[in-house]
Amino acid sequence: MTITCQPVEEKLQNLTVEQCRTMTLEAFADTFVPGAKRFPGDVAVAGAAAGPGAVEAGALELLETPATGVSDGLADLADSLNEHAAQYAAERGIPVDRDLPSFAALGFKQRTELIETLVAPDHPEKEFWILTALFCFMAFDTAAHTDTVSALAAGHPGLTTMGFARPDPDGLWRFPDFSYGRQLARTHPATTPSGDPA
Repeated sequence: MTITCQPVEEKLQNLTVEQCRTMTLEAFADTFVPGAKRFPGDVAVAGAAAGPGAVEAGALELLETPATGVSDGLADLADSLNEHAAQYAAERGIPVDRDLPSFAALGFKQRTELIETLVAPDHPEKEFWILTALFCFMAFDTAAHTDTVSALAAGHPGLTTMGFARPDPDGLWRFPDFSYGRQLARTHPATTPSGDPA
């Protein structure tokens, strides 16, 4: 039997539909930007890397943002991913914990191998999986689900890990030293005090 998060009659015994969806999506995000387990027994985050990953950086929050265009389809995405995972495990004779969503039940290496097939150039669903993966990267690299000043003030793990420059006390970024060692162009005369073009 393929384990999916929906409908309720087919959901896992010990997980609600929402818990199943969350665990599956977190496991998906962790496959792209892995991080350390958040707590003992963390199933979604495989612990394949030290430090924070996409999940801790807010990947699920970003995926759930309506502006992404994928938020309404996250339940279907989780179900599809679990169906692919169940098929992947069955074809290889891999035993999976029936109390977990199929994708989250896979080891990190197995998750990675499955994702590699889903984003391969010849896979018919590749555009959908790649689009969803991009948001997981964006959560870590840019904190796209919140403004940068707030993210840095809160110690956003991705921006902090990358050493993203902090703003001046007024929340604006000013760079007194030119990155090329010299000014490349003069400031446009209509530039506002905040640095915006007219």
